[in-house]
Amino acid sequence: MKKILLSIFVFCFTINAFAQDYKFKTTVDLEATPVISQGRTGTCWSFSASSFLESEIIRLTGKQIDISEMFNVRNTYPKKAWNYVMRQGKAQFSEGGLAHDVINAVKAHGLVPNSAYSGLQTLQTNHNHAEMVAVLKAMLNVYIKNPGKKLSTNWKPAIENVLDVYLGKRPESFQFEGKTYTPQSFLEMTKINPDEYVTITSFTHQPYYESFILNIPDNFSNGSFYNVPLDELVAVTKNALQTGYTVELDCDVSEATFSSKYAVATIPEKAVNSRKDFSAEIRKEKTITADYRQQEFENYTTTDDHLMHITGLATDQNGNTYFRVKNSWGSNTDRVPNDGHVQMSEAFFRLKTISVMVHKDALPKALRLKLGF
Repeated sequence: MKKILLSIFVFCFTINAFAQDYKFKTTVDLEATPVISQGRTGTCWSFSASSFLESEIIRLTGKQIDISEMFNVRNTYPKKAWNYVMRQGKAQFSEGGLAHDVINAVKAHGLVPNSAYSGLQTLQTNHNHAEMVAVLKAMLNVYIKNPGKKLSTNWKPAIENVLDVYLGKRPESFQFEGKTYTPQSFLEMTKINPDEYVTITSFTHQPYYESFILNIPDNFSNGSFYNVPLDELVAVTKNALQTGYTVELDCDVSEATFSSKYAVATIPEKAVNSRKDFSAEIRKEKTITADYRQQEFENYTTTDDHLMHITGLATDQNGNTYFRVKNSWGSNTDRVPNDGHVQMSEAFFRLKTISVMVHKDALPKALRLKLGF
């Protein structure tokens, strides 16, 4: 009996001796604005893409500017409404969107700082769009039913008015650092050129080095994606970060192994079925191939559900590389050791990334030639 107990003790000690928690060292840390919260909204697409543009403004001008996420949201909803009505309700109308929706809004309407348009009403301190979206969708469904038997164009200003009530009227001009700007002149000051940004993805059901419209629910605006092999998607992202460009990320965070609690996202070889079973312990990860990635996308295991902002690279104590990802769920240093950031392993990135957005100049020269830039 003593020998059995001793054997069990030795086995447990050995397991614990080899078990290690992640310890990260940041190797690339590009300038970015502080982590903030998207509140009770589904507008991660605007928060992440706005954060991405804020880093671009720092890169281009040296200025750190808190741009308005809600200005981009406000300018996108009418387009969502148009798509929903013209498709007679046979489309998605929700809070979701993609990074190129922010770029489209910026190109059409310019940029404003958060000080000029917060999207919050008097006494509000956090964003909550549940009621607004419910009201908008209910109104649109009435228009789609067409009770007057001939749909008028009155629905458009009605939707605009609702957006003004909930988010506020858009400023035609505003003051910033002692100067008067319009949204377009402010955009010019930031040196952001919306035409300089491209979205890259990797799927086997489309030809490589060509663009296509990715059929995912939030792509209501039918944005195009450039398709590259999976290894090149990883290489594009690393090249951008290593040459001074941050990266916009669209991915799936529904996995139990995406943990804001431990600030890490991995794909362990042995499946973890619930978040309560996940810990900061280093585990061997799966090898992710293009075929496995495609399978998980087609069977709905990988979905388009969250957008974030990659601002750097890190390594663990074993020399493995991770992407340092800025989230928009706020920060809590007592619970989240990296102040609202997550270290994402290459395996997680390879499997769960839907797409990345980068400045064209961040692409390796050989890839730019293949894509025709």
